[in-house]
Order: sequence, then structure tokens, then C-alpha cells
Amino acid sequence: MNWLQCVYSYNNENWVLSLQAAKEEESDHENRRRLLLISLLPLGLIIIFIALGSRYLKRKLLKTKGTISTSALDNEAPHLQVFSFSNIQAATNNFSSENKLGEGGFGPVYKGKLKGGQEMAVKRLSKTSTQGQHEFSNEVTLTAKLQHVNLVRVLGFCTEKEEKMLIYEYMPNKSLDFYLFDPSRRYFLDWSKRVHIIEGVTQGLLYLQEYSNFTIIHRDLKASNILLDHEMNAKISDFGMAKLFGKDELEANTSRIVGTYGYVPPEYVRNGIYSMKYDVYSFGVFLLQIISGRRNSSFYGPNESFHLLEYAYESWKEGKGMEFIDPSLDDSSSSCKLSRCLQIALLCVQEKPEDRPTMLEVYSMLKTDTEAIAIPGKTAFSGKRDENVENVPSEQGSCSVNTVSNSELLPR
Repeated sequence: MNWLQCVYSYNNENWVLSLQAAKEEESDHENRRRLLLISLLPLGLIIIFIALGSRYLKRKLLKTKGTISTSALDNEAPHLQVFSFSNIQAATNNFSSENKLGEGGFGPVYKGKLKGGQEMAVKRLSKTSTQGQHEFSNEVTLTAKLQHVNLVRVLGFCTEKEEKMLIYEYMPNKSLDFYLFDPSRRYFLDWSKRVHIIEGVTQGLLYLQEYSNFTIIHRDLKASNILLDHEMNAKISDFGMAKLFGKDELEANTSRIVGTYGYVPPEYVRNGIYSMKYDVYSFGVFLLQIISGRRNSSFYGPNESFHLLEYAYESWKEGKGMEFIDPSLDDSSSSCKLSRCLQIALLCVQEKPEDRPTMLEVYSMLKTDTEAIAIPGKTAFSGKRDENVENVPSEQGSCSVNTVSNSELLPR
């Protein structure tokens, strides 16, 4: 009734009617919007609650994981000390730059000193590190099982505040690469010191492969992982990539290729196969480096066309082995021993693992000058970096400078 009166009084039916119809349509649209918002609001709140809940659960899970990890490590290595974060923080002067010894693939390494005066080295997992929980746990649990004078010994660990830190005894003479690849410092390593280091590394590998209760394949033996104590005794360090083998196992394989370019044998890069001959190959590369003072990441010989292994083989084959030897080793009385070491090293870096000697055979060949040595064939060699190798060469960067231990000496 009111609608008709309104139309008649203005005497402009078309305009009034169209206006009223538009208002009614607008009102319906507004009502629909409100209904939609009211219906979507609970859904939005549900989504927000789910997101917040997921975030909370994730954080709680991470914290729980850290706790479980500490508990598991306690069970695996009950004699290792669990350090508090505050004690390590105080010992390293809050991880000051003055206390920083160096940095590796795991993260930075700091020198620390406890209240009692004991010096230590602290390896702190970096947030950007390619290594993680597995490598951390692996190193703690494996080294806790191993006791030998030529192996690094972990004193303890810390997993507090989402930290992952390994604590070792402090090693004042740093690592082998600190001396070996420096033009001036290499003169400190005369032949007798190098022989002592070679013997120490040989003993360490023999223990891992033959004399411990477990068979351990290190998988990252290199100059920067050979640490030196105050008497220049060699200690094999960094067991983050090591693998535990059964005594009856000959080989295994993996789809995750790790290691350092230049020290990794060809069967591992190509097929993921590893055995005790993996470390024999790495030892051969180390032996070539310690007698030559050369890196394995450069090229040598005519027109700098040979990789280290190839250059060593060509020099030996042509009867020019002494040209390969470090010129700082000018003692002619040791030339026969150096030539013998070169030949042993070439046997260790053969293409096929079955053509490489065992560490027992290597030890026997190194201990005597009279035992006949096989004639090595052409060495394994790849002039091109293989994309399967996960870690970049650490010897290109700063020297490793951490940690290490005194253990019981296996009878020699």
C-alpha cells in the first residue's frame, strides 16, 4: 500500500520504481556478502589454528628429537661427558674470534679452556653445514668404540639449545696440510718426521680394519684430517662419514656419494661401492702427497697436463721418480726409501680395488726394504671433477686445526 502511494505522489513512475528496485537489489547483495563472510570466518579461524598448531608441534618435535638424540648418545657412549652449553660458552669466551682455530665442512672449531685448566677443541655444527645429525651421531658413537693412539678421541658432546658440538682434546700442532702445502713450513717436515707420520697413519688404518672389534671404513682420509700432537704423532680425525662393517663383510654400496674429490676411488664414484680398499686408495693419495708436497687438485708435468696420480705414474714409469719427490727432501741417503714409497703408493691407487694391496700388505712393504713389490699398472685417474662427489676439496681452503687424543697403543 505504501509502495503505491509513493509512486503516485511523485508522478514519475519510471524513475521512482527503478530507484526502489535498485535499492532492493543492493540490499540483497549486501546480505549475501554478510552471510558469506559469516560462513567463511570459522573456516579461516580453523586454518589459522591448524597452521599455529602445526608450527607448535614441529618445534616440540624438534626439541623432543634433540632430547632423544642426547639420550641415545648417552646409551651408545656412556663414558663420554655431556657438556653443558654454558660451560662450553665460558671455555671458548663466548665463541670469540680470538678462540677460533679454523673451519671445516662440519662448522667452526674453537679452542677452549675449562676452569680446571684442561684445553680442548670444540667443533660446532654450522647451520649452513652440509653435515647434520647423522654425521654428528655417527662420529660420537663410532669414536666412542675406538681406542688407539693414532685415532682422534672425542671427550664429549653437547646437544643443548638445539646445538650440536663435539669436544676433543686440543692438538697444538694442527693438521698435516698446515705444513705440507706451505712453501716455507714444509721444510719443518724432514724425512724422519714424514716417515713417523706415515707410520702413524698406517697403524691407525690397520687398527680400524684389522685389530679393533669392528671394521671401520673412514671414507674421508686426507691431509687435513690427519692431526698432529705436540710430538708430531699423527691422529686420524673426523669420523662423520665413517661406516661400520661386519667382520665377514667384503663390500657394500650406497646411493649417497660423499667424500672429498681426489681421495675417492673410482668404484665408489661410479657405482657407490665401498670396501676396505676405499681407505687403501685414499692412503695411496695421502702417501703421494706426503712424499711430493703436492696437492691433488692441481696439474703437473709437461704443459701441466697431468693430474697428481698420473704425474706420479708417468714419472715412475720413465725412471724419473725423484723428479716427483718434494725437493725440500734433499737427503740423498733416503732416495731409495722415497722411491719405494712412490711404488707402494701407486699400487694403492690402482683402478680396480682387487689390484690394490691390503693395509697389512702395505704395512709389511713399508717396514722392510728387502720385500719384493709388484709392478703397478696405470693408476685410476679422472681429470674431470665427478658430479657425484658431494663435498668439495677441503685442502683448497684454510687448514684444519682442531683436536685430538691420546689412546692406548696397539702393540706394533
